[in-house]
Amino acid sequence: MIDPKVKTLLALVEIGNYTKTAQHLSLTQPAVSHHIRQIEEEYEIKIFHSGKKTLSLTPEGEVLVKYAKRLMAIEQKLTHALEDSKNSVRRYNVGTTTTVGEYVVSQLFITYCSEHPGSHINIVTDNMNNLLNKLQSYELDWAIVDGRVPTEGFESILLGSDYLCLVVSPLHPFAKRKSVSLAELKNERFILRSPNAGTRALFESYLLNHAEDIRNFNILIEIDNINTIKELVYSNLGITVMSHSACREEETSGRLVTVPVVNFNVTREINIIYHHSFEDTEVLGEIRKIYNSRK
Repeated sequence: MIDPKVKTLLALVEIGNYTKTAQHLSLTQPAVSHHIRQIEEEYEIKIFHSGKKTLSLTPEGEVLVKYAKRLMAIEQKLTHALEDSKNSVRRYNVGTTTTVGEYVVSQLFITYCSEHPGSHINIVTDNMNNLLNKLQSYELDWAIVDGRVPTEGFESILLGSDYLCLVVSPLHPFAKRKSVSLAELKNERFILRSPNAGTRALFESYLLNHAEDIRNFNILIEIDNINTIKELVYSNLGITVMSHSACREEETSGRLVTVPVVNFNVTREINIIYHHSFEDTEVLGEIRKIYNSRK
């Protein structure tokens, strides 16, 4: 069982206020403060910087919270594993990046669960950095992501690949062109994913490799909702660069048009990543088999 003081610490870090944390945990504020002092005395550290209006973790506090989250995640996994063993259920907490989650993995999981009736999959969609942190803290069992991942502490299985493409409205002048140049794109209004999105990072990397900078382009809107981006592009309010898997249906129906850009060849991997301690790798092989059968 996790020490109640650890649960108090994690709640305080998440809520950021002693009084509200006490209310959330049905404790008194002095009890919350006492738990924090006990932890500090036990490890001989200061968890929070003193004298600041908002709670701010010290370097030692950040290390403590990182491992406390791991302990909490492991306890939750233990509880679920025991319950699942009793009920003959296979439970997985799985992460996905946005594009992969919306346009690649949903059918994978539907097929997998239909073939394995005792399975339960909880899906978390987030950016790459947050998913890696959740894997590191054991909050996730594995994740399916677009793009390459750091190898330290993780294993990966290649599922397939995708590529970036320029997408415009059928009403846009580019729609009838066989190709456009990178220079021509500077005169266009762009609707793009936010800077922390994998698609955006790939596009910016391509520009840098071709002596260009994203700041030289007219970015009208930044938003992480891919469906909204497609609707705005369809309405001819701007153009975008996105994963081909995200616009394949609209391209087929004629709702959107993909236009080749001269010398624009940006591919990216789709990988399953998991912590090196994850043991149930058989499920990952089955997911890969399903993915390949659906291509």
